[in-house]
Amino acid sequence: MREPAVSGQFYPLSKNDLNRQISKCFEGVPQVEKEVLGAVVPHAGYVYSGNTAAYVYSALPRADTFVILGPNHTGYGSPVAVSRETWKTPLGEAKPDTEFIGALPGKIIDLDESAHRYEHSIEVQLPFLQQRFGDINIVPICMGMQDEETELDVGNEISEAVKKTKKRTVVIASSDFTHYRPDKVARENDAYFINAILDLDITGFYRRLFERDASVCGYGPIAAMMVAVKNMGARKATLLKYSTSGDTTGDLSAVVGYAGIIVEQPVS
Repeated sequence: MREPAVSGQFYPLSKNDLNRQISKCFEGVPQVEKEVLGAVVPHAGYVYSGNTAAYVYSALPRADTFVILGPNHTGYGSPVAVSRETWKTPLGEAKPDTEFIGALPGKIIDLDESAHRYEHSIEVQLPFLQQRFGDINIVPICMGMQDEETELDVGNEISEAVKKTKKRTVVIASSDFTHYRPDKVARENDAYFINAILDLDITGFYRRLFERDASVCGYGPIAAMMVAVKNMGARKATLLKYSTSGDTTGDLSAVVGYAGIIVEQPVS
């Protein structure tokens, strides 16, 4: 069992308080389900980024499997690691999709629970999914290596597993954007990075990150998601919401940026 590492910190410890805070995050958010194959969702404390995350979760369809890609902030474990444990949150248990995990080719994605033990980027996504859908099956993948070659391999492994299992799959990339820059700078830089994502331009995304010396923490998960969903037939990306921590705190001197993005399958 993977016990919660950041309950009581990034989100409330009790079930009732957590349900109330998530419900508050959804206030004023359009409830329009779309044919989403992939998404980018922030992973800060809910008070800062929860509303932006809610814009994405309100658009997600029910899926057989939610693949959740997050950066490794802790440095523990394998550079690219999948977990087969059941994940516990105050809202219940999220089960691993062992069939999907078994279908991963295993060329670069290792089975390593230690990489996930204290990492928050995947954990904070689970209560949103649990409140929205109830019981869920997950494939948590933590990425310490985030270079372009690695994300290509990770994305291809995920889409291969989708093809083998024939499961309806949504791939979620957990990432915040610019860290600790003035609000105006963060918004300008993040718009530059996000435009490459909206074009599903992976090489251009990496080029822009290097050009601006970006502090986007989950760029590898974002790129791996783009690879996977393009292989799955996705062609349209949409920015649903952008915000910064300054919107909550009022301090615009050093903010963190948050983006909620979905990638859809064309309607036939």
